[in-house]
Parts: sequence; structure tokens; C-alpha cells
Amino acid sequence: MNKSRKRIFIAVAVLLVLGIILSVSLGAVCLTPAQLVNAIKNGSGSGLEGNIFWYVRVPRTIACLLAGAGLAVSGVVIQSVLSNKLASPGIIGVNAGAGFAVTVCCALGALSGWALAGSAFIGALLAVLLVVGAAQKMNASRTTVILGGVAVNSFLNAGSEAIITLFPDIGVMSSDFRVGGFTSVTMTRLLPAGILILIGLCVLFTLCNELDLMNLGEETAQGLGLPVKKMRTIFLAVAALLAGASVSFAGLLGFVGLIIPHIARRLVGGENRHLLPFCAIGGAAFVVLCDLAARLVFQPYEIPVGILMSFIGGPFFVFLLFKNKGGHRRD
Repeated sequence: MNKSRKRIFIAVAVLLVLGIILSVSLGAVCLTPAQLVNAIKNGSGSGLEGNIFWYVRVPRTIACLLAGAGLAVSGVVIQSVLSNKLASPGIIGVNAGAGFAVTVCCALGALSGWALAGSAFIGALLAVLLVVGAAQKMNASRTTVILGGVAVNSFLNAGSEAIITLFPDIGVMSSDFRVGGFTSVTMTRLLPAGILILIGLCVLFTLCNELDLMNLGEETAQGLGLPVKKMRTIFLAVAALLAGASVSFAGLLGFVGLIIPHIARRLVGGENRHLLPFCAIGGAAFVVLCDLAARLVFQPYEIPVGILMSFIGGPFFVFLLFKNKGGHRRD
């Protein structure tokens, strides 16, 4: 790793650590450094501050870290497999597939953390396989893939809304979940999804070379001895695992998997042994800071972090659309 790239990694890591400290400290009730130390030492037995720290701030901060890392890395993988820098889990229907599966799971009364995380993974995987399979069968252009993903996204979101209308008592499917947010995150829901996200990240970090070959195009990768169909299925499955597990507790967060990979490529290049770890760190920092802003900017009110991300991600997507001329030009 060259010195310039190393400095960028250190800067983003410092930003991440700063975001974590601020996230556990600031909110409706601000915790001083002394109160934080006391809460860490004495646990939840240290009074109101300890309860806020352990039962609200810590789960919420960990959720931001896991969701940011999972969605950002999932976005990189999907963009590489589809050879389309405009693709992301939120745009091509992967998040919507996970959300639809979670909605069905809740309607059936299965509310455990493992049930939600598992159903979200299955929904995300089916959605991404549907979009990719249809695109390959029709030999669709990159723009058509995006439009197909948007259609799938709309269909699945409509299905979720229909189920919520029929089953209005589904607590997890609040407006916060539908736009993305962390106000209702608990360690019970977070732990199973967190385990799946960490497993997915570890798997991808060992497959960086194979993902680099996929970036060269299917024919070139096949010529270099890569079993393209097998690896494509593996990459899509792991990307769905990351996105689905994130959606199971964070809701339908959008644009993380679009914004962070683009910024990361500009800063550290396209080599995946650098790109994937940077996206994990950068995505975690981005979501933590966005969640912090959503808590503080409109005090005493708090907006779901997904709304703030949509305000950032919408113009960013339009900018990329014009820059890449509808997805026909590759960076």
C-alpha cells in the first residue's frame, strides 16, 4: 500500500472513531466523558446514563457500523458483477426484496432475530437473481438493467405496503423501517444479522482476486481460468447476504451502496484488496455520521436517517447518470 493510500485509510479510520465517540455521547441526553467512563466501568448499574449508553447508544452505533459496512461492500460487489457503476442494492431491488421478505415474516408472526435476518437474505437473493437472470436472458443493456431493477423495486415495495395494510399491527414495519432508521434497534435483533454481515465480509475479503478478474469482463475472466458462472452466483449470494442482513434491522436504507463505492474508487483505486476494506470503513463512517446528523440537526425532533440519505443520494445518482450517459460509459 503506497503512502498516499495509507494516509487516506488512516484519515477515514480516524473519522470513523470520532463518529463512534460522538454517536455514543450525543443525543437527546448528552453524556459527558466522565459519564461514559462510569457507564463502561459499571455497566447498566450506573443509573440512567448507564442504561442510555448500553441499551440505546451502543446498539444503535453498532447497527450503524454494520449496516454501513454491509451495504457499501454489497454495492461494490453488485457493481462489479453487473459491470454497471450505477447499480446498488437500493436501486436494483435487493433492499426491497429483503424488506418484502421481512414484512411477510412479521405478518406470519416470526419476529426473532434469526428469522428476520434469514428471511431478509432469502428475499434479497431472490430479487438480485431475478434482475440479473432477466438481464442476461434478454442480453439487456446496462441502462435496461437499472430500469428493470427500479421496476422490481417498485413492485416489491408495493407488495410490502399491501401486506402492511392487511396486517396493520406489524410493529417492526414502522415508517422508520420503510425509509431506514435505527431508533428501534435492539441487540436481540442486531446480533444474528451482525454475525451474518461479518461472515459475508470475511468471505469477500478472501475473494478479492476473483472479484478483480470479474471486473475484466466475463470472457477475459473465463480465459484466465475463472469459473465465471460459479463465482457470479457466489458473489451475488454474499452481496444479498450483506444487504439483506442490513435491511433486517436498519430498514430500507438507500444510496449507501452507490455513494461509498464511487468515492472509494476515486480515493484508493479499483483494486479490490484495497477497495473492499475501504468501503467497509467508509460506509460505516458515513452511516454513523448521517445518523448523528439526523439526531442532532432538528433537535428536539429526530428524523429517520434514511430521509437524510435520500436527500444526499438522489442528486448524487442524477449526477452519475448524466456523467456516465445513462450507464453506457465505464469509469
